[in-house]
Amino acid sequence: MLDKHIRGLFKTPDNIPIVVQPVINNLPTCGHTHADYGVTLYLYRTPYLVDIVRESVGPVLRLDSIESGKAWKGMDMLIFNSWHWWLHTGRSQPWKYMREGNNLYKDMDRLTAFYKGLSTWARWVDLNVDPSQTKVFFQGISPTHYQGREWNQPKKNCNGQLEPLAGSTYPGGAPPEVGVVRKVLSTISKPVYLLDITTLSQLRKDAHPAAYGRDHSGNDCSHWCLPGLPDTWNQLLYAALH
Repeated sequence: MLDKHIRGLFKTPDNIPIVVQPVINNLPTCGHTHADYGVTLYLYRTPYLVDIVRESVGPVLRLDSIESGKAWKGMDMLIFNSWHWWLHTGRSQPWKYMREGNNLYKDMDRLTAFYKGLSTWARWVDLNVDPSQTKVFFQGISPTHYQGREWNQPKKNCNGQLEPLAGSTYPGGAPPEVGVVRKVLSTISKPVYLLDITTLSQLRKDAHPAAYGRDHSGNDCSHWCLPGLPDTWNQLLYAALH
């Protein structure tokens, strides 16, 4: 949720943010300093963690390249997340091809691509992070609620859902991308703390914009709009910091 926090700061006239120009590959980096606490928060937007570079064939998602990581060195704390954009297709997909080494792909299984890209990030952590200076966190998978069969209502989605699921387990179980995250994190020798938000968020099928917004085209069952859930994510981070 740090990205939403920083974006909100830029809309508040009483705050004076520090804006840092794009550093690498034209990816936007912005920051805000809390003078009372001597803390600066930076948002570095790179949804895939690995690089998108322009080649003769067009924009290419480089599954084995993470030059963007040069901008992350020297930070006291790093919080990463990725997955949502790996599912984008068509006009909302910012690349035309994937590349791994000399191999160029028009597409591949997105879980496989996610695993390859996240493994590149894992190698970057092991090579570039000094645990005595930098704490590393990975925010777990933020789930969606497009498929009602996951909570035993096959004809439903998040639209019109006004109550959370009862209990502490999700009928549909963990999505497969959670397994990818855990598998990759297990390969990292440096300490990386997983902010495991998935199950508690799966229970909140009622917390998406589709149930409340009137101006949305289609159902937004991936973003969150109710208080409580994102606050809980932040509480997990605060607890991990102490």
